Amino acid sequence: MTYCVAMAVDDGLVFLADTRTNAGVDHISISRKMAVFEEPGERVLVLLVAGNLAITQATLQVLIEHQDPARPTLWNAPSMVEAARIVGEAVREVHRRDAEALKAFNVDFNCSFILGGQLRGQPMRLFQIYAAGNFIETSSVNPYFQIGESKYGKPIIDRVLTPRTPLDEAAKCALISMDSTLRSNLSVGLPLDLLVYERDTLRVTRYASLDESNAYFDMLHSTWGARLRQVFSEIPDPLWTDNGNVPRQDRVELPIVARPAHEGGSAEPRLAQTLAQGPQPTLPPRES
Repeated sequence: MTYCVAMAVDDGLVFLADTRTNAGVDHISISRKMAVFEEPGERVLVLLVAGNLAITQATLQVLIEHQDPARPTLWNAPSMVEAARIVGEAVREVHRRDAEALKAFNVDFNCSFILGGQLRGQPMRLFQIYAAGNFIETSSVNPYFQIGESKYGKPIIDRVLTPRTPLDEAAKCALISMDSTLRSNLSVGLPLDLLVYERDTLRVTRYASLDESNAYFDMLHSTWGARLRQVFSEIPDPLWTDNGNVPRQDRVELPIVARPAHEGGSAEPRLAQTLAQGPQPTLPPRES
């Protein structure tokens, strides 16, 4: 399994991928899941991959080792949409070649990709490409994509990220999202590849490989955990009130199967304490 996330904000793009691969608990290794196609001043394209490692590597080989000189490539694609189509066609080519053989061994054709970047004179764009070769693009209401083990890292992104989020804050959000995933899923692991692309630079200027010795990621991990526990402890505990003091028409009866009367059961409904309206903390106004 893997976890990759990419974000599109007004100031640039953020790409983050782990490097753990596994085929069972005895077969854990490291493999890069980020590929960068850069021609400084002309184009920067970043591809993240997830799924069956053999399938994603075969797709990358099709993209890198093109045989037909007349065939469009990521190096000469005239637009980001065409670049996404080129990746999709590479996926279909691998499917045509390998899918039946994989099916004979009960192996699903499982792969997914994120492609983002910018071509000179054009806006930045970010796409998610599926195993069928089709793709979708980010929007103002959904400025990010995740592939792989996405569920643990999704909540923080949904709460924090908007297109107006500053680029460094978006990178921080991606790292916290990854930290949450690392905390909850052993199939995702260090080191991490982080690439932050600044809009209109048309070159890679910010890249880091993060492992256990990286001081910033270690600080983020410990601080995020400590602050979560702090906020948790500051939220008031639930308060309970005796249901017997509540007017009958407003009572909440305990949904429990009563013991039959002929076996000594009581006909009276069970009353339990109910959640009371406790003190409510003052919250800042919600952003529109």
